[in-house]
Amino acid sequence: MWSELNHKTVLITGGTGYFGRKFVSLLTKQYLGVKKVIIYSRNELKQYEMEQEFPVQEYPFLEYVLGDVRDADHLLHICEGVDIIIHAAALKQVSTAEVNPSECIKTNIIGSQNVITAAIAQGVQKLVAISTDKAVAPISVYGASKLCADKLFIDVNRSNELNKPTTFVVRYGNVMGSHASVIPHFLSKKNQNKPIPITHLDATRFAITAQDAMNLVLFALKHAQGGEIFIPKIPSFRVLDLAKAICPDCKYEVIGLRPGEKIHEEMLTASDALHTIETDKYFITLPHYKMGQKQAYLSKYNGRLLTEKEVYCSEKNTHWLSVDELKKLVDELTD
Repeated sequence: MWSELNHKTVLITGGTGYFGRKFVSLLTKQYLGVKKVIIYSRNELKQYEMEQEFPVQEYPFLEYVLGDVRDADHLLHICEGVDIIIHAAALKQVSTAEVNPSECIKTNIIGSQNVITAAIAQGVQKLVAISTDKAVAPISVYGASKLCADKLFIDVNRSNELNKPTTFVVRYGNVMGSHASVIPHFLSKKNQNKPIPITHLDATRFAITAQDAMNLVLFALKHAQGGEIFIPKIPSFRVLDLAKAICPDCKYEVIGLRPGEKIHEEMLTASDALHTIETDKYFITLPHYKMGQKQAYLSKYNGRLLTEKEVYCSEKNTHWLSVDELKKLVDELTD
């Protein structure tokens, strides 16, 4: 699947975040045929730290660019000559977005539109947005802003105009070990000998590894025809089980759900299911304007169309991570 990047110039917005760092790490180890990878982000310190880890002297295909997706003019300039954009820039903290909604909207919605506009103007070939399960039936500002961003990306391919990039969305749950995941938070409390905070005793979440997230993006880059949402089949875990895996002897403190937070996460609602195809590893949600092509999609992926009863929710998943499996995963992440 890495062949999709062969001789391509790739721009990663929010490139110094967890996804960008993991993506570049895998590129340096598994594939060196890419022409250029532009790491675009607004965090000067993270730019410096990432360049120390992946120096351009050792990896000359890397380029570090300081910039903000809110800056439409700068994006237009940076996108010149770019073949593929992976749009990972976003304000992601649910609680922060709840009290700073205007800032979240500026980055997650207006910033996404700026990326799309620059991509169209500069003739970018493919544009993939990194989304989240919180964009499904959202109750938070963050989730609602990501849903709007997803809609913007899906809309680009509604018309058959020439010279438009193929745009699509990949959607997944918690990347295990990422800065926004609960694992570093729980580990911090353990190291401080403090009770581990649990928002709700029944809370469940989806889990995905960084490698599986990369595989999803590469699969979508290879197969997307425009407007689809690609969703991986991934396991769920109980938040209380994760706490037990990290520190079985710790005390737990139930602190209640924070504003904008759900007990369970969703990736497909009943309404979504009516235009979603299931394959062996993924769900592919078609845009309304391509439902007339569903038979072609079914044949292409050897898949089947879901029914409205087949929702995809972390609470009702058929694949669960046990406490032992979670402990092994945490150990691997902290080695």
